[in-house]
Amino acid sequence: MTAQNERLAARLDEAARQGEATWQPSEECELSVADAYAVQEWAVARRLKRGERLVGVKMGFTSRQKMAQMGVDEAIWGRLTDAMLVPEGSRVAPARYIHPRVEPELAFLIEREIPPGAPPETITSAVAAVAPALEIIDSRYADFRFTLADVVADNASAAGFVLGAWQAVPSSLDCRGVLLEVDGRVAEAGSTASILGDPWRSLVAAARLAGRAGLPLKAGWVVLAGGATAAVPLRPGTLVRTVVESLGSASVAVAVAPSAPQP
Repeated sequence: MTAQNERLAARLDEAARQGEATWQPSEECELSVADAYAVQEWAVARRLKRGERLVGVKMGFTSRQKMAQMGVDEAIWGRLTDAMLVPEGSRVAPARYIHPRVEPELAFLIEREIPPGAPPETITSAVAAVAPALEIIDSRYADFRFTLADVVADNASAAGFVLGAWQAVPSSLDCRGVLLEVDGRVAEAGSTASILGDPWRSLVAAARLAGRAGLPLKAGWVVLAGGATAAVPLRPGTLVRTVVESLGSASVAVAVAPSAPQP
């Protein structure tokens, strides 16, 4: 399976680099979730070879509804690199993505390395700060359509992330209101309770899942806990902002797409 996994990883990596959709692995072969995580690791390794650095992990399928829809009983995870970080308040180019969407999240800043197999109390005590965040997700597949193994192989659709100002860790993070605004109008409203009931559970799950791959959560890394609302399309010429109750905001603008050349 190694040759197949490497080939799939190369195709997904190239699709992301070129901003062009590709077909789903499930359409050409049977891919287990374990194989899909191997493809993800190979694809991200190609990015690292080009000079990018791992800076954290992201969680996906952290809502009970999405788990039921995908027929899974635990969340999935992907890897974040420094090239995915979008400065807060900056403007991104639409051509950078294929069919991007954006969702509001909560981010954790890791202060001390969390080794694989660490107990929950060690995991939660290793957090230095939290911040409101936006995640840009962008499936590399045509029509934003995929199976569980497909999306895992595609690095859980990770494409970009925006961090608001880091805040001191509050006594609780559950049941905080979350708004997602597009051009000043509320597009989605939700709660941090949508993230596995409590974002702390998502952090513990992130440490456990990354640990299965032998990957410790390192000091200075970021963990994106998962979407607090449904994602919305990231359209050219818009300003997207999330506000998390008592924790502040994070925003990103999208440049206007260049006009098509006239015949």
